[in-house]
Amino acid sequence: MDHINDELEFLQKMIKGIAKQFGKNCETVLLDLSNPEVYGSGRIVAIENSHVTGRSIGDTGTNLGLEVLRDSSKEGDKFNYLARSVSGRMLKCSTIFIRNNENVPIGSICINFDVTEFEMAESTIRTLTAEEEIDTKTKEVFVNNVNDVLDVLIQEAQDMMGKPVAFMTRKEKMKSIEYLDSKGAFLIKKAGDKICSYYDISKYTLYNYLDEARQENKKESILRRGEKNE
Repeated sequence: MDHINDELEFLQKMIKGIAKQFGKNCETVLLDLSNPEVYGSGRIVAIENSHVTGRSIGDTGTNLGLEVLRDSSKEGDKFNYLARSVSGRMLKCSTIFIRNNENVPIGSICINFDVTEFEMAESTIRTLTAEEEIDTKTKEVFVNNVNDVLDVLIQEAQDMMGKPVAFMTRKEKMKSIEYLDSKGAFLIKKAGDKICSYYDISKYTLYNYLDEARQENKKESILRRGEKNE
């Protein structure tokens, strides 16, 4: 398959079938990831039970899609992790990426099951929300616009450093921007302009930070591979 349109009818039936099986609290989404320069983290081409996250056809995907597009060598599939909708509803989610013959991500199927009521009645249906079986480390953000994803990632980068940008050293800014790069932030159109403005740096400085961070990561990766081969 070179594009999800090649099997679009089947994929639409699949997400409809999953949604029908689990009812109105189960949102299923088909995302087109074939044009990240335009759509960033993907574009919703089919969705069932859209009231769960409040999104619709044409809206953007989430930050997870950006991460996989940033490093397509990663498998990316995630199962049974917790996330929250913009309205604060608790969701149990799974994301499965569709790849072409060159192993490049071209789409994804997402299942977002609203378990808010189950959380409230945890004592009686604990098997559906058992913490020991759920990945609570994965953070996913549901938004309608890809620029909102960038805002969230920038805030995460700042939270990671534990201080406002005005108080960050050069090294801390570079570490923060390295985090944004690892999350695929620069796949978002004109992300560089917004990030430069936020960190009060020039484009030249931004590219220097990225080059330095990527070179360092490349060296670390080579060293790790060498240690494994010893």
